Order: sequence, then structure tokens, then C-alpha cells
Amino acid sequence: MMVLGFSFLEAQEKPNDFLKADFHQGRRDALRAKMPDNSVAAFFANPVRNRANDVNYIYHQNPDLYYLTGYREPHAILLIFKEEQKDTDGGTYKEAFFVQPRNAAREMWTGRRLGDAGVKEKLAILNSFKNTDFKDYSINFDKFDKVLFYNFQDDVRDNARDEGDLFSLISQFKSKTGFQSATNSLDAEPQKNNIDLRTLHGLMGELRQVKTPEEVDLIRKAVFISTVGQVEVMKAMKPGMSETEIQGIHEFVFKKYQSEFEGYPSIIGAGNNGCILHYEENEKPMVASEEMVLMDLGAEYRGYTADVTRTIPVDGKFSDEEKAIYNLVFKAQEAAMEKIKPGILMSEFTRIARAVVNEGLAELGIIATKDTRHGYFPHGVSHHIGLDVHDKNVRSPLVENMTFVVEPGIYIPEGSDCDPKWWGIAVRIEDDFLVTKDGYELLSAFAPRSVEAIEEMMKQKSPLDAFTVPKLKGGK
Repeated sequence: MMVLGFSFLEAQEKPNDFLKADFHQGRRDALRAKMPDNSVAAFFANPVRNRANDVNYIYHQNPDLYYLTGYREPHAILLIFKEEQKDTDGGTYKEAFFVQPRNAAREMWTGRRLGDAGVKEKLAILNSFKNTDFKDYSINFDKFDKVLFYNFQDDVRDNARDEGDLFSLISQFKSKTGFQSATNSLDAEPQKNNIDLRTLHGLMGELRQVKTPEEVDLIRKAVFISTVGQVEVMKAMKPGMSETEIQGIHEFVFKKYQSEFEGYPSIIGAGNNGCILHYEENEKPMVASEEMVLMDLGAEYRGYTADVTRTIPVDGKFSDEEKAIYNLVFKAQEAAMEKIKPGILMSEFTRIARAVVNEGLAELGIIATKDTRHGYFPHGVSHHIGLDVHDKNVRSPLVENMTFVVEPGIYIPEGSDCDPKWWGIAVRIEDDFLVTKDGYELLSAFAPRSVEAIEEMMKQKSPLDAFTVPKLKGGK
């Protein structure tokens, strides 16, 4: 009889380019240095999300917790202390991490766990414990001037059989801190004076908005993977493809490079669907030769996500109207790019791009004058990227090693108050940038940006041209 144990779980092959333990230790130290005197910060793992019945979504960690620990499992809480704390044996520590324990029966069904011993060995967080130990963890939160954490969303399921699950950890934390209830606003006034729901947002934003060399390396990879996806779709594009098929080509490229996730739901908008800014259905069964397809996708690689958009003509050739709108968006992006350097606010890029677009729309007769109010360019053009596609920041001027996007767009939905020849045209061009000492590096340059370069790329043969599958048939 086989004895169920951990031996069959130990050997495993994993990618070797995840961030190392010393990176995460450095980030914890950097946060500690910014924390107020006599404070403690608490970070919880993301909840497990149910997809349907007994099937859950693939788990994705809270980016802050991953940033600080490298831990990718659920049901955990991290405490970081500003000053050293004393344990019952007279030793000192500055952090405590409670993680889900090893469980051979569960691991056979749902995957390997590090356990507290694995966290000590692999992640070098020596003061780690089983999450079930948190209930009896002796700590007086009243002694701290500040207890820093994010407000709870009250959307965590309770596994009544597990006193170490996230629901239990949150309940136990609330009990230990005396936290009763608060609104979801950052301006909430909690019941106890030392509970602080606001400061941690700013501290983590300050840290995460400037990338370390290790982070820049992973972002480069995520962006390159995403641009390869764009290039392969340009080669493969043909009338009659579905939006879902186009999405599948992008995401196949992501998986070819062992990208773990998409950084956000993929956007494939053909024709008028491109006018929906966050169109995610991607279910149009056939794209027409006279349409353009707006493709906004980003691979997530080792926790870091890209955000790249290209808009291409289905038949490989821009019409006169499509070219006019595309070149106007391109001109707006180029004008904004010229200003990228340390010291500038990202909001300035929106102002620059909007001025170019407004003037161009007026010249094309789509709006009456450059001062005419309209909804054809309804969004800003820049945001940080990193562990989140809209990465945490504090809206400070650009500094070296920030990573961000510039993404102007024009969207003219059917029925707009202009000549119908423009209806259904939607163009967004989005590129990813690294701020350098005196300017920028265009990280997403591998994917063609100009009309001419896109048309030339679309003439190339695709390795998918010969790939066919049997038709679906109904009935017997």
C-alpha cells in the first residue's frame, strides 16, 4: 500500500527567471524605511475567486504581497514592523508571515504548496508560520501609533472547515486590531485612532512607480512577447477570421514564451466594436475586409505586464479615411513622445495629444473647430505599467526607470454627428516606454507603428497560413 506523503510533491521544474528572494527582501526593507515610526503594515493574499460550482478561477496573487515576498499562493497575511519586535524567547524580528500549510491530500488535487518551511527555504522569510498559527499569535496592536492596511472589500468566501483560510485571517485580524467596520472610501474614519487605511497606498505607490533593474528586465520581456503577438497577427490577418481567433493567436504567442497570464482581458475590436474602449467580448464571428481591428493586449511575464495596442486593416491596406485617422493618432503620439524626459508630468502627454487630435479632426471636417467639444477622444493617454497594467503610483513627475504607456486614440462610432464615411473607424496606438536619464526608450518598437510599416508587415507570410481545423458539424 502506498503511504500518502510529500515525497511525490517535492521534485518540480519551474522557470528560473522569477524575481529572487533578495529582491523581495530589499522591497520589504525599502517599505520599512518609509513607514512611520512605531507602525506595522499588514498585507493579505488575494481571495480565491469562484468561476462556477466547484471550479475556481486560476489564482492570481495580490501584486503588493507578491512584490514584497514572491509568494504566489492564497490564504496568507504578512506583517511588516517598522521597529524590531521581541518574541517569547527573547529574540527579535521585523516581519511575520503566515502562509497555508503543507497538506498532501489537498496538494494532490490542487497543486504543490511551499508551506512555512518552504517559505523559509525558497523565499528566505525566516519568521514564517502556518496560517492556522495566526489565531494564537500574541500581538498587541494597540501599542502601535499606526496600523497600516487597505480597507476590506467584504467579498471573501468562508471555508468553515479551515480556520487558516483568508476569511478567518481577516476576521482574526479585525478582532486583534479592534477594527469593526468602515466604508470603502479612503477617507473612512475607522473606530480606533491608530488604524490607518490611507497611508499604505501612498507608500506602495512611491515604491512601485520606480522600477529596479530586475523589474525592468521582466517588463522588457513582457513587452517584447506582446509585440511578437502583434507581429504574428499582422502576418496572419485575413478577412473571415473571428475576433476570438485573432485573440487566440496573440495568446498562443504569450504561452509560447511561457507567459503565465494575460495582464488584463484581451481587447479585439473589429470595426465598430473598436469604439468600445474596453471591449472584451471578442465574439464577432467574421471580420470584414473593409474593417480595421483594434488589438489591445498585454502578456504578463513573471508577474509584470505589458500593454500594447495596434490597429490594422483586415485586408492589409488602409483606406484613405482609415489612413487619415490613423496618421492623426500617430502624429498625436509622436508629439507626446517628443516630450518624454525626467521631470515632466504624464498628464502633459494627454494635453499635447489632445491638441493635435482636435486640430486634425477640425481639418478633416469631423468637428467644426479645434475648440468644439466632442467624444471622439474620451480618455487620457498615459499610465504606469508594472505588476498591474495600471500600476500603483503617486502621480509625481517622471524619473529615471519609470515604465508607462502613451496611447492616444480616436473612436467614431456609427451614427456619429459627422460624414458617415468616418463611421466605425476606431484607432488606438499604444506603446510602452522606459524613462532614461535624459529621455526615453521605446520598449515596444518591435511591433510596427506607422501605416507603411504595418502594411509591409502584413504582406509577409504567416506560419499559420497552412493551419486548418475540421469544420464543426451539428447533429450525429
